[in-house]
Amino acid sequence: MAIDPSGGHPAMDYPEHLRTYSGFIRATIAMIVLVVLVLLFLLTLVP
Repeated sequence: MAIDPSGGHPAMDYPEHLRTYSGFIRATIAMIVLVVLVLLFLLTLVP
């Protein structure tokens, strides 16, 4: 993320925002991988 938080509003907690955003992205990627694995498993059950 190429955002320079130095000129932002003092009430905005940029480090916490970035930490939350990173966690959301990680969780989204993990869910996508999980769905792909489940679909591949289900594909093995098809005769």
